Amino acid sequence: MSWLEAERSELAAERILDAAGALFVERGVDRPGMDEVARAAGCSRATLYRYFENRQALIHAFAHREARLITTQVGQAVADISDPRRRVVDAVLACLAAVRERPHLAAWYSGDSTLLREVLRDSPIIRGVAQSYLASGDEDPDLADWVLRIILSFLTEPGEDAATERRLLERFLPVPR
Repeated sequence: MSWLEAERSELAAERILDAAGALFVERGVDRPGMDEVARAAGCSRATLYRYFENRQALIHAFAHREARLITTQVGQAVADISDPRRRVVDAVLACLAAVRERPHLAAWYSGDSTLLREVLRDSPIIRGVAQSYLASGDEDPDLADWVLRIILSFLTEPGEDAATERRLLERFLPVPR
């Protein structure tokens, strides 16, 4: 495959993910089927399946794309913080802010967030990112899982305000030693 073909292929996948994202906003994450996504993206169902083997692969690809964008934003927000406790708290707050400022992600955590919990549980990319902000020399997958659950909790049941969320995180968020 030439570089031009690879670039076109990447653009096609992005267009499909953009169309899926728009449908998630409009109809919820659980509702749009592959036929509807193909129509919204302006491609055939066969083309859609060339890029995404099934609906679950499409959903995971969408979540991973958003996670990469959010990870970059969180990384920039905590780049200069050396204190481990402050770094973890600020990383969680930056993650919450990044998710909340993307209206197309609201469908993922409003109402029933079963699908989001599945993606968080099953995604090695998202779990790896969570682990990277907790790095203390020891990998603790349970701690990464717990932090993801805390983030999901704040997304589904936000604190009264940003100061309340910070106070709760500073008080109760486990931080590696």
